[in-house]
Amino acid sequence: MTEDILFEVDGAIATITLNRPQKLNAVTPEMAEAIVAAVRTCNDSDTIRCVILTGAGERAFCAGSDIRELDSYETPWQFRNRPDYCDAFRALLKPSICAVNGYAFGGGLETAMSCDIRLASENAQFAAPEIKLGWIGGGGMAAHLLHSIGASNAALMLMTGDPIPAEKARSWGLVSEVVPQNQLLARARAIAQTIAARAPIAAETAKLNLKAAVSMPLEKAIEYERDLQTICFATTDAAEGRAAFKEKRQPVFHRR
Repeated sequence: MTEDILFEVDGAIATITLNRPQKLNAVTPEMAEAIVAAVRTCNDSDTIRCVILTGAGERAFCAGSDIRELDSYETPWQFRNRPDYCDAFRALLKPSICAVNGYAFGGGLETAMSCDIRLASENAQFAAPEIKLGWIGGGGMAAHLLHSIGASNAALMLMTGDPIPAEKARSWGLVSEVVPQNQLLARARAIAQTIAARAPIAAETAKLNLKAAVSMPLEKAIEYERDLQTICFATTDAAEGRAAFKEKRQPVFHRR
C-alpha cells in the first residue's frame, strides 16, 4: 500500500486517511488502488464494524483526482475504466463516516458523499469545480448532490463550480454536523464507537436499506425493508437483543 494512504484498525473501527497533505490529498492512480484494497480488507473482516475516512493536514480532506495525472491515461476509455475511489467507498459494506477537514472538491466531494455519514470541520468547503476546467464530475456527483441538497442547490454547485462553506453545507443537508477542527476526529470516533456497539448485521442491513430507499419506488422500498427486517430478526444477534431486553442488561453482539 502506498504511503499516501494510511490504514489503521483500532478494535472494531478502521480509519482510512488520505495522506498527501502537501498536494491537498489529491488522489493519484496508486492511491485509488490502495483505497480499493483497504475497502476490500474492511469488507472481508468479521471484526471491523465501522470505517472512518479523513484526510491528513489542516487544509484539505481531498481536492479530488490529481489533475496532473489525468493525461497519463492513454485513451478516454482507459480513463473511464480506471479503478475509482468513489466506487470503492460505494462498495463498502460496513457503515462509514467521512470526517471532512478542509476542502472537499471534485472527487473529494464525491468520495465524501459516497460515505454514509458526513461530518465537517468549521473550515470545510465543498465544491464541484470540474466545470471550471471544461468537464463534469464522474463519480456520482450529480446524483448524490440531487439526493442530498435538492435540484436547485445541486444545479447551483454543478453549474458554477463555486464552493460553499461548512455551515451552508449543513443547512442544505450535505453534512450532519459542523464541529471545531480539533474535535472532528474525536466526534467521528465517538459516532463510530456507537455504531460498532450495535448489532453488526443490522447496521450493515440498515445501510443496504438506505441505498434501496434512494433507488426504489416507495412500495417496493417498504417491501424490501420488510424482507431485510425478517432476515435480521432471524439472526442470533436479534435473539440476543430480545433476551437482553427481557433480562434488563446490555446485549452482546457477535455478527451472527
